[in-house]
Amino acid sequence: MSAFSQQRRIPKKRKFVADGVFYAELNELLNRELGEEGYAGVEVRPRFPLLLAGGWKEMAGISRGRHQMRHVCRMLVRKRLGKQVRVTPSRTEIVIRATRTQNVLGEKGQRIHELTSVVQKRFNFADQAVELYAERVHNRGLCAQAQVESLKYKLLNGLAVRRAAYGIVRYVMEDGGAKGCEVIVTGKLRGARAKAMKFQDGYMMKTGDAVNHYVDSAVRHVLMKQGVLGLKVVIMLPQDPTGRAGPRHGLPDVVKIHEPKEEPMRAPAAVY
Repeated sequence: MSAFSQQRRIPKKRKFVADGVFYAELNELLNRELGEEGYAGVEVRPRFPLLLAGGWKEMAGISRGRHQMRHVCRMLVRKRLGKQVRVTPSRTEIVIRATRTQNVLGEKGQRIHELTSVVQKRFNFADQAVELYAERVHNRGLCAQAQVESLKYKLLNGLAVRRAAYGIVRYVMEDGGAKGCEVIVTGKLRGARAKAMKFQDGYMMKTGDAVNHYVDSAVRHVLMKQGVLGLKVVIMLPQDPTGRAGPRHGLPDVVKIHEPKEEPMRAPAAVY
């Protein structure tokens, strides 16, 4: 949540636009600064205050949505004060997901403190109102942003396009355990004429609601000597009942047939 949307009461449409601009600019800043450290996305978590019997305490909006947490805060404060109170986040947590978190933190946490100071001054946060954390990506092979960053730096170091793309596909399928992978490279690859090369393996869904849950994609642009190359990595996640490596629910077109239950044999009825 941006500091602009917290300063004064603004219409909801403008608030969503302000928060979207804040997230886009923050994502661009971290992407440029932490690209070599395997930057894989950012998450903004507002913390809402709760007025309890023991005093003011804070609860992070992690398990519930932002609007649900705000509704819960209003209900609790209304029960205590007997009137409607507008609850705003007291602190904003920014969680940076990366593959090499130690490089993100820096020596004795120096780099993360510098990033916190930059974000605080750029977006006009109050003192101690924003905190930055680093979170390691659980499975690097199933993160499209980490893989497209890896492909980007392979091409910048002079590796051939075909070899770099097949290396990404092999790593995602074998080490990551994905259902499918697709790598698309567009631009001036060899000659003066631009073209597109597609490398794919496994099973990939293109349409339907399952794409929103099972498919992870990321896009990057590389400034090469011959021009700009466009990179796109698409990963089909596997099903995981725990929810760590992939969605909990199965695909809608997968039909599971259970074995019939064994019924006890009934004795034939006696005939008189």
